Amino acid sequence: MECFWVSLKLGLTSFGGPVAHLGYFREAYVTRDQWLSEERYAELVALTQFLPGPGSSQLGAAIGYERAGWLGALGAWLGFTLPSALLMIGFAVGMGSVQEWLGTGWLHGLKLAAVAVVAVALLGMRKSLCPRWPEMLLAVAALLVLSMVPQAWVQPVIILLGGLAGMVIFRESSEPAVASRRGAMPLRGVLTAVVIMVALLSVPLMFHGNRDAQATGGLLRAGALVFGGGHVVLPLLETSTVDTGMVDKGTFLAGYGAAQAVPGPLFTFGGFLGASMRLFGNAWVGGAVGLTAVFLPGMVLLAGGLPVWNRLKHFGWARAGVRGANATVVGVLAAALLGMVTNGSAHGLADGAGIVLLALAIHLKWLPVWAIVALAAGVAGVLA
Repeated sequence: MECFWVSLKLGLTSFGGPVAHLGYFREAYVTRDQWLSEERYAELVALTQFLPGPGSSQLGAAIGYERAGWLGALGAWLGFTLPSALLMIGFAVGMGSVQEWLGTGWLHGLKLAAVAVVAVALLGMRKSLCPRWPEMLLAVAALLVLSMVPQAWVQPVIILLGGLAGMVIFRESSEPAVASRRGAMPLRGVLTAVVIMVALLSVPLMFHGNRDAQATGGLLRAGALVFGGGHVVLPLLETSTVDTGMVDKGTFLAGYGAAQAVPGPLFTFGGFLGASMRLFGNAWVGGAVGLTAVFLPGMVLLAGGLPVWNRLKHFGWARAGVRGANATVVGVLAAALLGMVTNGSAHGLADGAGIVLLALAIHLKWLPVWAIVALAAGVAGVLA
């Protein structure tokens, strides 16, 4: 239950998308609650960037697993997902758009707060994960590459290259791990995950012509094939819903707009689509099916990959690779922050000053992060 309640608070306050979620998670799980170290946090960030699926949700589930096993992982995922899932399904059922209730000024305040959260996280991770020039060079190289080639598929490639570089650069400083060689690799879990994935993607194909099965299969494929999470999943969802005629373009765009206005993972857009299609004859049932379909593949892959990684990381060569990958993650986060600043989240000196003030408030802990986020939204809403 601890994992559920802590992640529920994050699910209610983590605005800004998957990049901002990294900052919120770090502040809550590393800085405030100290559930895991900075190094372990960066390891899990790197792992979840490699795996297809909802990156921030997988990260939260992995942290829950660290804290309380698979029940903790389930609780962490459920708490983080539930608020936005209920809102998105509710919008599809007929609650309307949150912009119609409160306007759009407050959304701008949330964007500025998200930039500040990520900036504080970046500074903290830079200090602990890039203490010397070799790590800094890897981070800067990742930043430069991602700035020139901002496609989502490049991120896991860059982290992999950073890990390989770490094996070369840091190999002499890595101590041999003897105890880690005991025990077998958890191949049974990997095989189980593979079988489940094949079944998830194959079963809808067996019901060719069944609208509900085809729609569910499309959402499953979207969740299984996307790297990076967040907005990257939208083209796949559009292909499986709008292009097939199951959801009209206007409804799709309205749901996408609502997804920007709610906290938590953007993948809950799958719940909106399932409810809009009224899968299996009911909007709320359809929302639950859509939500499960878009999240489940990534979580299955996490269940298969996390135990394997926990075995490999104890070897000296793997620890050297982790050191390089962790440094590269800092560069990935820096590139994401740069993208947030340049994509319209901030305009002019006033917004810049607001971001600096919010970052100071977070760093100096003037208020809890959720209160700072709410304050930023409220002030921007009044000034708009």
